[in-house]
Amino acid sequence: LFLHCNLLFYVLYVMLIELYKEIQQCRKACEKVHMKTILGTGELGSLANVYKASLVAMMAGSDFIKTSTGKEGVNATFPVALVMVRAIRDYHTKTGYKVGFKPAGGIRTAKDALSWLTLMKEELGDSWLTPQLFRLGASTLLTDIERQVWIPAELLINIS
Repeated sequence: LFLHCNLLFYVLYVMLIELYKEIQQCRKACEKVHMKTILGTGELGSLANVYKASLVAMMAGSDFIKTSTGKEGVNATFPVALVMVRAIRDYHTKTGYKVGFKPAGGIRTAKDALSWLTLMKEELGDSWLTPQLFRLGASTLLTDIERQVWIPAELLINIS
């Protein structure tokens, strides 16, 4: 059992080093352009791996970390987001560098968006509530927002 655990730890360690090198190469190719790294958190197996991958992505130079493409079977979930946001907070505390966050997939309503905004405000504070540091990957969200703010012309006529 001890040998097996050490072997798994070694494999994970090697994979994280390879991830770091690959993201660094992307960072170098991007030069000054903001770079977003999609972690594919549904495939990482554990929240501990999500935290490690988040830190590796930030240490390698990512300006934004994103949960997923939004097209996978498992997308943005609150437990995963909480781990990623806390990794961002830890990274900022140690380095002073602010990294953005983008949850993607499953965010369909304005109410969902408010939940994500609340998470960001509570965990990272007001300074992260900007497009430079927080974005929602939610293509279906726009329809719900339009539905909620749209006022029929008949109501506008009756109001005036």
